[in-house]
Amino acid sequence: MPSSPPSLTPLSLTPPLGQETAAAFSPSGRDAPPQAQNRGNSDAADPLCNEDAIPPAGIGGTTGAAMEALEGLMARLRSPGGCPWDREQDHDTLLLYTLEEAYEVVEAVEAKDPGAIRDELGDLLFHVVFHSRIAEEAGQFRLAEVIRGITAKMIARHPHVFGPQAGSLTEAHEVVDRWESFKAAEQAGSGKQPPPRVGEIPSIFDGLNKRLSALLYAHKMQRRMAKVKFDWPNAHSVLDKLREEVTELAEAIEAGEPEAMADELGDVLLVAVNIANQLNINPETALRKACDKSQRRFRFIEAELHRTGREVAMADLAEMEALWQESKRQGL
Repeated sequence: MPSSPPSLTPLSLTPPLGQETAAAFSPSGRDAPPQAQNRGNSDAADPLCNEDAIPPAGIGGTTGAAMEALEGLMARLRSPGGCPWDREQDHDTLLLYTLEEAYEVVEAVEAKDPGAIRDELGDLLFHVVFHSRIAEEAGQFRLAEVIRGITAKMIARHPHVFGPQAGSLTEAHEVVDRWESFKAAEQAGSGKQPPPRVGEIPSIFDGLNKRLSALLYAHKMQRRMAKVKFDWPNAHSVLDKLREEVTELAEAIEAGEPEAMADELGDVLLVAVNIANQLNINPETALRKACDKSQRRFRFIEAELHRTGREVAMADLAEMEALWQESKRQGL
């Protein structure tokens, strides 16, 4: 990996600030759309201050113009006389909403709904602009720097596309193998990765994000172990290990030992993730699909009981099980 990314043509992203930025809302040059002007200081509305504050769909014929309009909208929302809710937010208070928007993108992709994907990506992009605006107000960085930074990073991580190594890789797995090494080198150079504590040595787990869900963390952790060939040879051998762990879990349950039950259940889950890795299946996606399937089948139960004027609380287990099996026969 080169010590510095190839030179980039500077991006012409220097959106205006203050009133000039707010004027980007409208082709007619008004400071803000009438809806935003008439909204007053009421914070009783939806936290995101209603879609009537969004610039007209026809604004800006290019991606750059559209981004400038969105950045101008965010500046208006955060300015005096803007949205009370938006003005009160900081990185920490926005975090939960940002995560929610990211998961809504996942849901839209899994639903294979192009319109929903477009809308949810827009919501997530709004949060990128929102966090960037907060940082700009604190004198830390601007949205243009975010865009330049990711552009430079991607060029640096794709030497097989840009620069003298162009065409050196032809298989996707080769790219994946190099990707982690690029990330590790970047983290080491940037100081993001803390040095090992006294007595510790560098590890293959250095830089692994502990804020990931436990499922994704296990997935990435085991993939790193597999890269140094510490892994079972195939999925069948992992299934044997799963049976072993299930037996140990059953023994812990029989003994009535809570700590042992939790420990053994963790082992079962970890081995299940390894099976997913062996089969080249993303365990997070697989579990979400299983949840969706289970929910569809239970909704079938609810619908069938509703047709007879009852709720699920009124049915016994045998009846619900029979309906569950019927939902499976119907392909739900």
